[in-house]
Formats: sequence, C-alpha cells, structure tokens
Amino acid sequence: MSQYYSELSNTVTRVLVAEGLVEAEIKALVALGELTIEVKKENLLQVCQILRDDQDLAFDTIIDVCGVDYSHYEGAKKYASRYASVYHLLSVKNNHRIRVRTWLDDDFPMVDSVVPIWSGANWFEREAFDLFGILYSGHPDLRRILTDYGFIGHPLRKDFPLVGQVEMRYDANKQRVIYEPVTIEERINIPRIIRDDNRYAERLSNNGQRDDQGESV
Repeated sequence: MSQYYSELSNTVTRVLVAEGLVEAEIKALVALGELTIEVKKENLLQVCQILRDDQDLAFDTIIDVCGVDYSHYEGAKKYASRYASVYHLLSVKNNHRIRVRTWLDDDFPMVDSVVPIWSGANWFEREAFDLFGILYSGHPDLRRILTDYGFIGHPLRKDFPLVGQVEMRYDANKQRVIYEPVTIEERINIPRIIRDDNRYAERLSNNGQRDDQGESV
C-alpha cells in the first residue's frame, strides 16, 4: 500500500474507531487504484454518516451506488457472499475518493438506504434494485427505473438468461402490445481472438504508486 493510501486508510480507521466502531469490523484494502473499506451492513449507515460529517474525511458527495453479483467471478469462493452493494464517495474539500462495500445475504439481499445521508443516491439505489434485486430499506420510492413496470426478474444477475424471459410484439388482432415467452435461442458468444493489452503494463508494474503530483501511475 502506497503512502497516500496508507495515510488515508489510517485516517479513516482512526476516525471510525474514535466513534465507537471497533477496528476489527473495518477492513481496508486498495483495489483498482482506489481505497476500499468493507463494513458490515448493520454498521453501514453509521459509517456513512461519519464519512460525510467528520471534517478530516468530509466525503460530502456520492458518485455512484452499484450492485455486484459475484456468483460467476473467477475465484468467487473467496468472497463473503454472492451480492454486495458498493458506494463510491468523493471529498471535494480534501480531494479524496473512497469505495465502501458491504456484503448482503444471498437469499434476500437487503441493506439500509443511504438516501437520508446523500440524496443523490436515490436513483442509484433504484437502479441497483431494478438490475440486481437489492432492496434498500427506507428508500423513499424504491421502484424500477430502467425496465418496464411488468418486467420479471433482474437482468444483471448472473443467472438471468441473456435473451431474457419474455418478448413483446404488437398483435394486430388484439390491437395492443402483448407479451409472450421468448422464442430466441440463447447463444453464448466465445471470443475467437484474445490479445494482450500492453498499454497498462507500466502502470501495473508500478504497483499502483502515485507520482509527485498525486496522480495514480
């Protein structure tokens, strides 16, 4: 872990411990050029409130909320559960970014909504609900946002068929749009040519270090 990430991680851990969260409940790691902290879903709201309000952190802006289905990931067994809800935060004041991840139950993925803390999470949580079926308790208007009202299932779950489950067409006799079981044969496309991409080799060889200007290299 570079000095930048180490200092940010220490600051986050120090503040959270001072607020009564034991250090063992917070796991910090660097992934994809960004600091990630993992928290229990029961502590999510408390942690997020601290991340926003503490002046040493001041993560006042939520950039994104997304769901993840780890069921078909390479090495999926190493993950705590199938589903996770991930929050990307920005501190405009301190020019810091952080990723917060919390693990959810496989059978009934549900976690508290962070809309009371960051109102900008409203549509993000609706999207994660629509596409992954993650329920956000306390959300003011949790309904589908991208798919149709009568859509069945959650299309970004790994077990959702690529061709969908139903198809729609206009029936001239009934003079309305009707839904029918899908008739398209499902196919799995396998890439024929796999080329190595060397554009990021130098960055990866530097192990995520930051240059003197604070940019990731």
